[in-house]
Amino acid sequence: MAAFDYAPAPESRAIVDLAPSYGLFIDGEFTDAADGTSFKSVSPSSEEVLAEVARAGAEDVDRAVKAARRAFGTWSALPGAERGKYLFRIARILQERSRELAVLESLDNGKPIRETRDVDLPLVAAHFFYYAGWADKLSYAGYGPDPRPLGVAAQVIPWNFPLLMLSWKIAPALAAGNTVVLKPAETTPLSALFFADVCRQAGLPRGVVNILTGYGDAGAALVAHEDVDKVAFTGSTEVGRAIARTVAGTRKKVTLELGGKAANIVFDDAPIDQAVEGIVNGIFFNQGHVCCAGSRLLVQESVQEEVLDALKRRMSTLRVGDPLDKNTDIGAINSAEQLARISELAAAGEAEGAQRWAPACELPSAGYWFVPTLFTGVTQAHRIAREEIFGPVLSVLTFRTPAEAVEKANNTPYGLSAGIWTEKGSRILSMASKLRAGVVWANTFNKFDPTSPFGGYKESGYGREGGRHGLEGYLDV
Repeated sequence: MAAFDYAPAPESRAIVDLAPSYGLFIDGEFTDAADGTSFKSVSPSSEEVLAEVARAGAEDVDRAVKAARRAFGTWSALPGAERGKYLFRIARILQERSRELAVLESLDNGKPIRETRDVDLPLVAAHFFYYAGWADKLSYAGYGPDPRPLGVAAQVIPWNFPLLMLSWKIAPALAAGNTVVLKPAETTPLSALFFADVCRQAGLPRGVVNILTGYGDAGAALVAHEDVDKVAFTGSTEVGRAIARTVAGTRKKVTLELGGKAANIVFDDAPIDQAVEGIVNGIFFNQGHVCCAGSRLLVQESVQEEVLDALKRRMSTLRVGDPLDKNTDIGAINSAEQLARISELAAAGEAEGAQRWAPACELPSAGYWFVPTLFTGVTQAHRIAREEIFGPVLSVLTFRTPAEAVEKANNTPYGLSAGIWTEKGSRILSMASKLRAGVVWANTFNKFDPTSPFGGYKESGYGREGGRHGLEGYLDV
């Protein structure tokens, strides 16, 4: 019997009312950059210019930090229950506007609408609900009977999960009594600016949240500002190192969530169909633009052929295309720069002797796209097994014994996440205790919850976000 063809099921973009231009959000108002400069926000799926956005400079950073400092005294003095009310209000508004924000995120980021709608936005609201509940219970968080907020938090977030990373940063900071200056990535500034409108809609006091759109120089100026008390960064290890050097010797508290090269380990007793779904979710979710992506697949030799056959069949069903089509599995690569990085590393994999495979796939003529790809015959010396690709590229390695799997999984400068697939609970516990990773998933992958801490070791950074642990970085303990 012939398989059913999928007809397009586009989500209307009419729900998003985009203005031609946007300013910086400082002290409760949108304002132009001090030097009047701006940049374009481009949709990666079509290369369409969505809006002009103000580009912050050092003077704007100083204005935003001063606004946050002025607001800190009043905000931190509010009873926790009152701060919690604002966070609850923000969470409810995010739920009410979730469809609008999901469409916006897909337009500006390139990820499929079913991910922004079903994963990102529910988690964004959940983080604000969760930390709203903590706002009046800080003395029970395990950090002393009367923990105090730090002051002004400088927060710099990446482009892969713009709203979700914003919620990971802002929700615990506000619950703990801090004020915030946040800089979103230059390729995905729009959802943060819409969040600024959510803050105004919730009646959040002026200066408590400030949003600075701009490039790396604005982020560097924000991190280096002498009146900042806390720095929270999610992004590349290279930039994380630069931030660590900048704040070294200062009083600033720092949380860094950096790169990863996670091992997804499949044993011979694993439920193969379930494992294949986890492998696909682990590396192709959000086009592989995930710091904890399962980009190294370690398969026990005895089931390698079975797993690869099933995986290739599954990859052949993935639909690549319009992010606003509800049937799309894999959307656009976020930028031309990132596409070039993925392409360069994939070419290096072939040049070094690994075997490349990708399903037949017709890509759109405009925008930035990369076919989901896997490499076999990969060794630990290959660049594709060592370097973070941050794209839909999977490297397959094999192992014979659990000890070999642990050795290969830990043979990386990163230590953010890992996955284990097996029917044996004792093996899960044994492996998890030996894997040097901040998060270890068992018979699943890429599952997140606001009550659970997230973070890594080694070059994946330090500190934790989410859960009770996520409060510590914003308290004077």
